[in-house]
Amino acid sequence: MADDKEVKFPELPAGAGKMDAAAPKALTTTPSGLKYRVLREGKGAKPKATQTVEVNYHGWLDNGKVFDSSYKRGESISFGLNQVIKGWTEGMQLVGEGGMIELEIPASLGYGARGAGRDVPPNATLHFLVELIDVK
Repeated sequence: MADDKEVKFPELPAGAGKMDAAAPKALTTTPSGLKYRVLREGKGAKPKATQTVEVNYHGWLDNGKVFDSSYKRGESISFGLNQVIKGWTEGMQLVGEGGMIELEIPASLGYGARGAGRDVPPNATLHFLVELIDVK
């Protein structure tokens, strides 16, 4: 279900590709509570939860603090979609290869009450900008 509220587009990190001019201004909420918008339509296949993806990503908290970024490291990363937080598993199946997606992941689909290390506090909402490079 698309929300009516317009949300400012994320600032693209250095090295990110361009968004589509027609990218939606509002996020869509899935039944699980995941919020997303496809910022660039991919031309390739959408991954399944059992596949491995290669991505570039940029993650931040509600306060804008960046907690992880493959762009800052200067290299993409590959992983199985069934080996990551639920919000990633669900969200990455919504964009095609070559696409870009923005994810807003509630704590229940992220790291929950435990948080993640010193950078992600308990019950944090996670924000990601992700470019899907390859589906394997």
